[in-house]
Amino acid sequence: MASYSYELKIPQERVAVLIGKKGEVKKTIESDTKTQIKVDSLEGDIFVYGKDALGLYTAREVVRAIGRGFNPEIAKLLLKQDYVFEYIELNDYTGKSKNTLLRLKGRVIGKEGKSRMLIEELSESYISVYGKSVSIIGTAESAAIAKRAVEALLKGSTHASVYKWLEKKRREMKRKRIMEMV
Repeated sequence: MASYSYELKIPQERVAVLIGKKGEVKKTIESDTKTQIKVDSLEGDIFVYGKDALGLYTAREVVRAIGRGFNPEIAKLLLKQDYVFEYIELNDYTGKSKNTLLRLKGRVIGKEGKSRMLIEELSESYISVYGKSVSIIGTAESAAIAKRAVEALLKGSTHASVYKWLEKKRREMKRKRIMEMV
């Protein structure tokens, strides 16, 4: 049977989070995805090996999520079949200005984190603003909604119009869920 591998790089300060206390987080990911993870803690290089392509892909997504600032418990939601990881590169919206980067991060996070929390709540997903990126974890539908909301903010839409759109989407999701139960 063929063996597959991925090589990723995560920020050095996230390596300890990936490994976890006594290696628990890394061990859990390995056993849940039937993969092996090798970590070069000095460089932040992560090597993921395995025979199962889906397990390998899932392990890679969980590692990427932890590397992008997610708590391992939230990152492990990606082990569920219907959860996805979305990634938005802030440099795509900034040019190269550091001030613009800070302003955009501020728009997504909001005062005291309110904007981020509201987007998470209305889209039923999780958001991490870390480094030069915004990452999202949620079901395929909720992550797509959250991503669209974040991108709208990054492109300059007002918070009010984004929240209004999110509220409409949330009502649609609820209605859909109710109809599926009937």
